Amino acid sequence: MNKRKPTGLSVPPAAEPAISATPTTTATPTISATPTTTATPTTEMMPASTTATSASTGSATAGDRVLVGLPVSERHRKFLESCAPECEFIYKPKELVVDSDLEDVSVVIGNIRPTAAAAAPALQWIQLNSAGADEYVAARRAADHWQICCARGAYSIAVSEHMIGMLFDMIRHFGEYHRKQAEHIWEANTHIVSIEGSTVLVLGLGDIGSSFARKIKGLGAAAVIGVRRNCGPKPDCVDEVCTTDELDSVLGRADFVAMVLPGGEETRGIMDERRLRMMKKGSYLVNVGRGNAVDSAALKKVLSEGLLAGVGLDVTDPEPLPADDPLWDMENVFITPHVAGQFYLDETFERIVRIAGRNLRHWTSGEPLENVVGLY
Repeated sequence: MNKRKPTGLSVPPAAEPAISATPTTTATPTISATPTTTATPTTEMMPASTTATSASTGSATAGDRVLVGLPVSERHRKFLESCAPECEFIYKPKELVVDSDLEDVSVVIGNIRPTAAAAAPALQWIQLNSAGADEYVAARRAADHWQICCARGAYSIAVSEHMIGMLFDMIRHFGEYHRKQAEHIWEANTHIVSIEGSTVLVLGLGDIGSSFARKIKGLGAAAVIGVRRNCGPKPDCVDEVCTTDELDSVLGRADFVAMVLPGGEETRGIMDERRLRMMKKGSYLVNVGRGNAVDSAALKKVLSEGLLAGVGLDVTDPEPLPADDPLWDMENVFITPHVAGQFYLDETFERIVRIAGRNLRHWTSGEPLENVVGLY
């Protein structure tokens, strides 16, 4: 089999178009149903140094093999196969894929083991079912004959709504009321705060962060401040935008700080004790990006001193959070076990399949792929 090394970068379409089945005149139904089995991919934010780039991979040739590791239904299979009709499709759960399955595979759809992808001799590109690609980038450094495409754009609905839910749970004391209901206690907690009129800082202004910013602005936030790695035009979803180098100057203004950061050395420990103490007393922190972006020991310290009113964590450091970790028992901490994304929302999976389908079409037409992740 001929191997074609991808070259060139460009910017992909920003919109998420509706599915049409094939590049020909025959159409398939819009994908909307849930997958037939449950999967739990890592839900990772797109790396800060990764842009929604595209890269040319050349055209597919007749007989090229595509391995699909996602729990796709028959309807999904028909859709994917219609996007690359000259190719042979293999379906195997990604958790069960072994090196021998990949010997003559040109494309993989799904998060197989990064080391397996790097060792696949004929692999041209992999379509991840996650938005983040940290482990795959590391694996590609050892073998760069393949490209990595992430699922940027698939998780914005699920994760941003999870963030909103966490905020409401904390500011309205829903967790406490659930406990009181279980004990049949009719008792009020009288102090609450409101999102309306508040200042919200969104740390990480990618696809998910932007979706959250739009939602929180729609709920009446007076000022939404977006923080991102690089300078650039201000998106419509925020009132202000600044770089991470300017984070210290805006932290103290925020009533709510929402973190949607990627992994990497640049974000590790970005919220250390110094910065946690810069937050407004009585403010709230939500983290759905990377657990190690927050210094866990420092967080426990400032929480024990009553500096923050509440912290919502969908990610922790380490994961899973040990059963004896003090965070579990802190009354003003709300923990969910890295479930903001995953495939729990049907539309998330549908978007992943659509992204994969578009990239199959690009590949068979010799066009640039979408969501290509660069080395960083």
